[in-house]
Amino acid sequence: MITRSVTIEEIDDLYLMWNDHINASALYRRALREEMDVRGVDPNELRDLLDRAREQGYTLEEIAENTNRFDDLQSLVEEQQNQPTAGDVTDG
Repeated sequence: MITRSVTIEEIDDLYLMWNDHINASALYRRALREEMDVRGVDPNELRDLLDRAREQGYTLEEIAENTNRFDDLQSLVEEQQNQPTAGDVTDG
C-alpha cells in the first residue's frame, strides 16, 4: 500500500485529536468511494481491472502513465488481452 500526504485544516486536526478513535484513513477511503460513485466508477470493477493489468505485467506506475480514467484502463487491459501470443499465431 502506498502512503500519500494529505493536507488537512487545523479544525480537521483538532476534531481528530478530540476523537482519536476515528480512523482518518477510512474516512479518506470513504470520501474517495463517494467520488467514484459520483463519477460512475464501481470500485470492485476498478480493482478487478487493476489486478488484471498487473497480471498482464504492468506496474502501477506504467498503468498511471498510460491511463487517466476508468475507460482507459479498461481499454489497456482489453487490448493486451486481445494480443495474439506466439502460440496463437499459425502459418497460413
